[in-house]
Amino acid sequence: MKKILLIEDNIHMRENTAEILSLSNYEVKTAVNGKEGVEAALAWKPDLIICDIMMPVLDGYGVLHMLSKNDHTAGIPFIFLTAKADRGDFRKGMEMGADDYLTKPFDDLELLNAVERRLMKADMMKKEFKRSLEGLNEFMSDARTIDDLRELAESRDVRKYKKKETIYSEGQFPNGVFFIAKGKIKTHKVNDQGKELITGLYKEGDFFGYPALLEEGRYHDAATTLEESEICMIPKDDFNNLVYRNAEVSRRFIKMLSDNLQEKEEQLIKLAYNSVRKRVAEALVTLANRYRKDDDKSFSMNISREDLANLAVTATETTIRTLSDFKDEALVDIKGGTITVLNYDKLAGMRN
Repeated sequence: MKKILLIEDNIHMRENTAEILSLSNYEVKTAVNGKEGVEAALAWKPDLIICDIMMPVLDGYGVLHMLSKNDHTAGIPFIFLTAKADRGDFRKGMEMGADDYLTKPFDDLELLNAVERRLMKADMMKKEFKRSLEGLNEFMSDARTIDDLRELAESRDVRKYKKKETIYSEGQFPNGVFFIAKGKIKTHKVNDQGKELITGLYKEGDFFGYPALLEEGRYHDAATTLEESEICMIPKDDFNNLVYRNAEVSRRFIKMLSDNLQEKEEQLIKLAYNSVRKRVAEALVTLANRYRKDDDKSFSMNISREDLANLAVTATETTIRTLSDFKDEALVDIKGGTITVLNYDKLAGMRN
């Protein structure tokens, strides 16, 4: 049974609304002002909060502000109740993070539809989706069903790419965001001297190419396949529908997009301060962390020495010499273009 917290200072409105919700099989707890409402929300952890705006002690805006700052209550769906139909009040509430807005007087159907819709969306946001093309389509299908995003396309533009094939180039305008159904991708930049820097590594289940869409500008880097890959492109309009038209879908989608942000920040710090030997070791560890399967004890990858050098931010010749040293120390094995990590722990723990 879903739990609903009703915060309302008007006794008749509070009792009538609580009765409607109780008769609809919701467990209801009530509070007579904002202060009591905040205390009840923190203690009871409801599935949904319905809150009047104009109240003594602490108004509805104050309640929403306080609960949104607490990690335990920030994600609870929040519906405002008000006797005013002023557009400014509506906009202020939505900008603060409210999920819906009911104007008094409202009928039973309006109330129950709003509650059901917000609870359904909350359940969707908690749902885990597979990091695969199937999971992507399931996610977008759920988002479309819940918020009636009719403009989402039914099919995806899936294309096969050969190894070292360019997906997009620096300076181009984006037409969509990319999803990897199969394969490995690098994003990279080239400086005035022609030196390449790898800015990101992506694998099956990852999204890439989205910063340019969010900024509404050109690509700041290029994207190239590291092996034969299958890429799904989500058109720009579909991406905008997800990100800009629905707050819940936006939060979920952005979380998926920014999965490896902390990893990138840590990698940049290591590259800035580590020795060449440690940078090459970190590059191998990064590749293993990114592309090794969960159940694999070892890691092998066919990667060019140039790509490895660009990831380690060092010269190709230096990378080749360092790899030779690592082979002599039984840290890696090298056969042709394939590098096998033999001692991950020692590479990861290598001193500067």
